[in-house]
Amino acid sequence: MAATAESYIKLAQSLPPQLLRFFTRYKPRIVEPPTVATPFSTSKTSAAPPGLNTQQATTLRHRLEPSHLPNPFRAFKNPETGQWRDPIYSLRRQADLVKMARANGVEELLPYTVKGTDARIQRRAEHGLRVKGTGVGQKIKGKAWERTMKGRLEKRKQAMEGMPKLIAEWKLKGHGRGWKKYPK
Repeated sequence: MAATAESYIKLAQSLPPQLLRFFTRYKPRIVEPPTVATPFSTSKTSAAPPGLNTQQATTLRHRLEPSHLPNPFRAFKNPETGQWRDPIYSLRRQADLVKMARANGVEELLPYTVKGTDARIQRRAEHGLRVKGTGVGQKIKGKAWERTMKGRLEKRKQAMEGMPKLIAEWKLKGHGRGWKKYPK
């Protein structure tokens, strides 16, 4: 037990300050100590403490137990008011925290986020690369000159194949002797 506590202390000392602050505010569920029994029982039959109704007691219990803190990376709906609260950490800050945690080998201690490696791998597996033209039977739109290049090269190839015939015809009819195929 002492060895694991020392290893946790060394790990905490090696973390960047931003990650350390995050883990101080939002304790990882893996490292959390077992929740201490609150003075309020969780059974529905028990009465609330004097001066508090059952809803107030439940709210107080949720505030006392850290396992009921909402995920700071996701929007949270307040059960009492029904109001939505924005995530505490923006997507950019989530990405920064995930990068730091991945670099320090503690990414699995972070709460779920769409910026996490697991979520990114799952999204890539579900949706693929999502670049137009990379799917089966799809074509990339490209620029106008790229789309018309094939036709132009084919036209140029046919013109080059017919060039000896055109030169012979020019020698017979060229320079004002009935030549009508001048380029436009």
